[in-house]
Amino acid sequence: MQHAGKARKEGMRLIRWSLVLWLIVLAAASVALAGSSIFRLVAVATGGVWLLFLGFCLNFFRDPDPNVPAASDAIVAPAHGTIDVIEETDEREFMGGRCRRVSTFLSVFDVHVQNAPVSGKIAYVRYQPGAFFNAMRADLSSKNENVLIGLDSSDLPKGRVAIRLIAGLIARRIVPWVVLGDAVARGERTSLIRFGSRVDLYLPLSASVEVRLGDKVKGGETIVARAAVAERSVERAGEFSSPQPSALGKP
Repeated sequence: MQHAGKARKEGMRLIRWSLVLWLIVLAAASVALAGSSIFRLVAVATGGVWLLFLGFCLNFFRDPDPNVPAASDAIVAPAHGTIDVIEETDEREFMGGRCRRVSTFLSVFDVHVQNAPVSGKIAYVRYQPGAFFNAMRADLSSKNENVLIGLDSSDLPKGRVAIRLIAGLIARRIVPWVVLGDAVARGERTSLIRFGSRVDLYLPLSASVEVRLGDKVKGGETIVARAAVAERSVERAGEFSSPQPSALGKP
């Protein structure tokens, strides 16, 4: 799969910088507290904090390979976490109107790599600056900093599905790994959010949602919905033109 190992590299970069910071603190303490028994306490205490941070990073930036279902009508979870919103909503920017929204909340203990819900082509990418409200507030999703990624897929009757990567109170960085025009396979890695966040999945109204509120899902693996078989078997009447994306503001 593409982008394998990128999350681990992000984690190792944080670990290296935190180690450098700890060594600087240790060196400063050794000069200021030379010959004092307090230095040993400082070294043990700060070393313990660094080890806790190391363990957190190794857990947070884990990136297991998903067991992607083979069913052609399967729409998989774009993120690891807990389903806490299933509703009909308006998403006019890419979906063009009424659609289904299935939202997943990611705690700091969940895997934070996102996956493509369907196979297709990246048709839309837009970065939206915003606030950093608590990601547990699903109603504030549109107000938080986010990146909307739209896919054009032949797996769906209307051809379109979108995911919105949403920053939170702690998550302050969204890292898309796909760009406009990329072809992605179902379950393929698409992005990373640091730390604790939310991912919205937008589906055609004809899609049949397979999950319930409170369900735990695995990105790229859990089937959250299925494309309408009756409609999928009918050829689309023609290709539509995708909206022109604005520039992605930052990585």
